Amino acid sequence: MCGRTSCHLPRDVLTRACAYQDRRGQQRFPEWRDPDKYYPSYNKSPQSCSPVLLSRLHFEKVPLGKGRRCVVLADGFYEWQRCQVTSQRQPYFIYFPQVKTEKSGSIGATDGPEVWEKVWDNWRLLTMAGIFDCWEPPEGGNLLYSYAIITVDSCQSLSDIHPRMPAILDGEEAVSRWLDFGEVSAREALKLIHPVENITFHPVSVVVNNSRNNTPECLTPLHLVVKKEPRASSSSQKMMQWLATKSPKKEDPRTPQKDKADVPQWSSQFLQKSPLATKRGGAGLLERWLKQETEEPAAKRAHSQ
Repeated sequence: MCGRTSCHLPRDVLTRACAYQDRRGQQRFPEWRDPDKYYPSYNKSPQSCSPVLLSRLHFEKVPLGKGRRCVVLADGFYEWQRCQVTSQRQPYFIYFPQVKTEKSGSIGATDGPEVWEKVWDNWRLLTMAGIFDCWEPPEGGNLLYSYAIITVDSCQSLSDIHPRMPAILDGEEAVSRWLDFGEVSAREALKLIHPVENITFHPVSVVVNNSRNNTPECLTPLHLVVKKEPRASSSSQKMMQWLATKSPKKEDPRTPQKDKADVPQWSSQFLQKSPLATKRGGAGLLERWLKQETEEPAAKRAHSQ
């Protein structure tokens, strides 16, 4: 789950969105490592490169083998709810509620499609707790970085869509404490791993089902997506006119016509109950894994020597 995300902000905008205050209270921006590997996308699959925050200590004086906590960044993530009746899956875009600003105004599910296609200079990025690893090829070459997003039981508002959700770090303080492995122990950091209710979502088009589709339509609210009807040829139009006059539609009087107003519409307010049972996470396993951050693996110690 949460393997499909959107992170379409240009690199400079993404950098500004990650601004933080250091211990002196001064605003700073994160520094990129291998910036050319990042490319914006409305539809990132698990095989693509995603922006991840690491502590600055990793690149100054602390080996990467310690404190493997990271923060995975995204505009939001996609999740699919299975319909019990048709077995079809309805995709949703899940993200932080956005705060109204003088520059960008408020952005919500009711805004027009032209608003959703703009670059969101004030968009609040979704910050998900993760763990990372770094592998060095034995024959030499570039280091390979990988990460995994930590998941927890879904919050109440998302439980009908999926039983699990990413461990979301809500606020700059939570992000800083998760990354600060030097001052915050693994046991203390685990207190940040829990379901978060400060989340919003809306249904989107099934165009997101194919990871090759990379357009704003992937995250535009479903009711704002304009469906393009195929244009009929002149011969088809003549045929339709002939059928309309020569072969009128017959209606069965015994079959009442259902009012369009009675047809249920997808919305984030009307969710079908998910048939999936809630799964409980293995907090103990995660805690044992994180405790290893205080001991550098023997193989890596030998290699570093």
